[in-house]
Amino acid sequence: MESISTTGFLPESFTGSGDDIVGQITVMWGQLKAPFVVPFLRIMMYICLAMSIMLFTEKVYMAMVTAFIKVTGRKTEKRYKWEPLKDDVELGHSVYPLVLVQVPMFNEKEVYQLSIGAACGLSWPSDRIVIQVLDDSTDPLVKGLVEMECQKWAAKGINIHYQVRDNRNGYKAGALKEGLKHRYANECEYVAIFDADFQPEPDFLWQTIPFLHHNSELGLVQARWKFVNSDECLMTRMQEMSLDYHFKVEQESGSSTYAFFGFNGTAGVWRMAALNEAGGWKDRTTVEDMDLAVRASLKGWQFLYVGSLKVKNELPSNFKALRYQQHRWSCGPANLFRKMVLEIIRNKKVPLRKRIYVIYSFFFVRKIVAHIVTFVFYCVVIPASVMVPEVEIPRWATIYIPTIITLLNAVGTPRSFHLVVFWILFENVMSLHRTKATFIGLFEAGRVNEWVVTEKHGDASKAKATTKQLKKSRFKISERLLMLEISVGCFLVVCACYDLAFGKYRYFIYLYIQAIAFFIMGFGYVGAQVPNS
Repeated sequence: MESISTTGFLPESFTGSGDDIVGQITVMWGQLKAPFVVPFLRIMMYICLAMSIMLFTEKVYMAMVTAFIKVTGRKTEKRYKWEPLKDDVELGHSVYPLVLVQVPMFNEKEVYQLSIGAACGLSWPSDRIVIQVLDDSTDPLVKGLVEMECQKWAAKGINIHYQVRDNRNGYKAGALKEGLKHRYANECEYVAIFDADFQPEPDFLWQTIPFLHHNSELGLVQARWKFVNSDECLMTRMQEMSLDYHFKVEQESGSSTYAFFGFNGTAGVWRMAALNEAGGWKDRTTVEDMDLAVRASLKGWQFLYVGSLKVKNELPSNFKALRYQQHRWSCGPANLFRKMVLEIIRNKKVPLRKRIYVIYSFFFVRKIVAHIVTFVFYCVVIPASVMVPEVEIPRWATIYIPTIITLLNAVGTPRSFHLVVFWILFENVMSLHRTKATFIGLFEAGRVNEWVVTEKHGDASKAKATTKQLKKSRFKISERLLMLEISVGCFLVVCACYDLAFGKYRYFIYLYIQAIAFFIMGFGYVGAQVPNS
């Protein structure tokens, strides 16, 4: 029997000088590495290489489609008939379709006036438009303010309805569904939806409704987002780069090639017949907008994205708010994919080519592979490979593919091209949350249906800027410290130090910089506002 030391509970072989302990650890690492670590890391590398090729191919394909549209001038909207609606001498305003405008909100103290004012300011015959404010607020003060705002516009002759519920079942989807149950809503032919921070231009309906009115096959017209606070801080600039790419490339290519894309949940107009045929709003995931879009597409309805039509809105300037938003945007699609993949496969109403596109390109590559490969490959496999030289990652996978993908993303926002390095570091950190949320959605874990409304500031952000320095001194440690980011940062530092001392790949420059990014965001020093109590 092996003897036990009198100073602890370790075997004698593990006691002694520091050099002996280091030697023992080195021996154990050598014994574990060959049979376990090397095969596992090699398998992970091959999986990531396959995912990288999938993502690269998808990015290049979408870039080629978008470039073709740009060069030839064959914008998608030109394929559809568009003529302005005009008064009829005999029919008068009845020639115009009845339009419902829904504005869902939840405790939107900072932006409720902007959103309600923008909705009421839409230009359309006054007897052919209905404004519906769906207020799920739990704050009695906010609720009263929103109701007073609606009454103010009603006194000006606007046909506006203030609707409340006694619960928040289904969150936004539940509110929208409840709003459509009213008789006046069922009489409408089209429904426009704007989240609380969105401010459409007065001519929004004149630009969108004619597409639906003259093209019976269209079920949805989606506008582009324009960010009013993109210059507020570096974090909002990074978001602008990602979302500009989403609209200019992903939405444009989907609309032009398959007449399908994911509804963005706001700044769009639905044909009521398409919405009803698809089964209406469902709250089974946190992406009720995407859920509706997929179901409507499976019924044969076509979608149109109009990139020239922009609607002003606000980006999250608080890192905590951004994390909640990205959790919802990453978890929801993965969960919807799990729920709908068999339904899509079995559908016979749409062509096989389109079904493959929805399953493979839209869902699998963009909503699952993109998140997983970004974090696992660039923040785990590549750093770990410096300690396992037996696993050699091809240069094309570490340099060429990520460089091309980065450049393709960056062209969406030319004015921010000089920030591309910061964008890479930011996206790699965010991929940690997106990957975690993706797996939660795929396996329907605990936070799968978590819905936290994104915090908005509106014009109040200007006033808050003056008191920001005072707020920085008051914060909860639990809100400031994000242990996942800090842990990954520590892992990257260890890998970087090892590579600097013993490695042959010279990844340490990238690893140190990426570790700093994880630490900065892990300690809460990102965004326009630092967490406070």
